[in-house]
Amino acid sequence: MSTTVTGTNRIVRPLQYVALAGYLVFLGFPLLWLVSASMKSSSELNSLNIQLVPESFHWANFSDALAKQGLLHSAANSLFVAVSTTVLVIVISMPAAYALARFRGKIRTAGTGWILVSQVFPVILIIIPLFLILKRIGLVDNLFGLIIVYTTYTMPFALWMLQGYIASIPVELEEAGSMDGASRLKVLRIIVLPLLMPGVVATAMFSFVSAWNEFFFALVLIQSPDNYTLPITLKMFVGGEGKVALGPLAAGAVLATIPSLIFFAFLQRKLTGGLLAGAVKG
Repeated sequence: MSTTVTGTNRIVRPLQYVALAGYLVFLGFPLLWLVSASMKSSSELNSLNIQLVPESFHWANFSDALAKQGLLHSAANSLFVAVSTTVLVIVISMPAAYALARFRGKIRTAGTGWILVSQVFPVILIIIPLFLILKRIGLVDNLFGLIIVYTTYTMPFALWMLQGYIASIPVELEEAGSMDGASRLKVLRIIVLPLLMPGVVATAMFSFVSAWNEFFFALVLIQSPDNYTLPITLKMFVGGEGKVALGPLAAGAVLATIPSLIFFAFLQRKLTGGLLAGAVKG
């Protein structure tokens, strides 16, 4: 029996590695092609001879992207908006998600209904009344208005994610802490929060990337170049006659992905799966 299992593992394990390698290639190829396009000249990009490795490395695309369109200033705006949105979403979502996961009643039913309904309506249906409301309170063409919109737009899915993580934490752990004399706030801080960290990190990643990449709200609500976010600035690489500066656009897109990669690299260490199992065993 053990011989059969060992033989099966010798066949299955290489196949798993092959499947994983294929999946990584599938995910990484668009990014690899984008990096390749960012280092090609305009004549090579417009030619029919398409190849992954550039004939000559055209580094001027990066200098053009940085110098001509104010890419760094727009990146700073996007970073401010994305980080602020992420912090607000986490701070507001955590207590609300705990209430949805632990408490029963009409409030929980209404909250769940709001989450589901908010995911049904297309953004195009709310953009005009949203614009009028923000204009009335003086938040059109304002980064703080954009932060409020992104927080509201991201909140439902963040709530759904966090309440799923909280629901997976056994209630017995909280009851054990209460029996030891800990207050509810102390139970939440010492027991629930450490176990919830992987969910918080995943939600923070989702919130950051959503705010960093969002285009439609920023296109409608932001008007002055000083307040442009990165997606709006990348749109400026398309000329008035529809002619696209492919090289600088690809270079700008490569530069735009770097903060997201750094953010993921910084937080991925906290995405560990064994915290809950260790707590239950203890």
